[in-house]
Amino acid sequence: MASKPKEPSEPRRLNRTVGVGEALSGVLDSALKKRGFATKDILTHWAAMAPKPYDLVAVPDRLQWPRGAGHEGATLYLRCSQGHALALSHEGPLVAAAVNRYFGYFLVREVRLSIEPFRPRSVAKTEARVTLPEVAQHAGDAVAEVGDPALKDALKGLGEAVFGQRKH
Repeated sequence: MASKPKEPSEPRRLNRTVGVGEALSGVLDSALKKRGFATKDILTHWAAMAPKPYDLVAVPDRLQWPRGAGHEGATLYLRCSQGHALALSHEGPLVAAAVNRYFGYFLVREVRLSIEPFRPRSVAKTEARVTLPEVAQHAGDAVAEVGDPALKDALKGLGEAVFGQRKH
């Protein structure tokens, strides 16, 4: 007796308003599981659990669990900005202790640095500054005697930034 192939069922309706986070949770959960995270808690609450300054200069990349039976704790890989990589490599036990303390159980055995580049979560957008004509004139006059055009342009831009911030 041959069975008929099932047709895909229509998505289940919730009959209520759903937030973006709830709508995407199923999609994100499968992507996070590929990176070793059982839930998104370590990513969403990183700023609360990580010690200063690592809450701003590092982000969790993945958790790698040891092979075999038992829960010996995972290795947490962090993406870190270049200036803090050396300090973070030495203070890995401090970060692991902070994560374990946040969750209340032994989750992270050690912390290592990921080879992936660090991208800050929220980069402050620089506002386009309007240079006043008198500020541009003053900066231009200050660098008028500079012979190198590249150096002259760089110094003029610096002068406009400095003179533009002063309150007259």
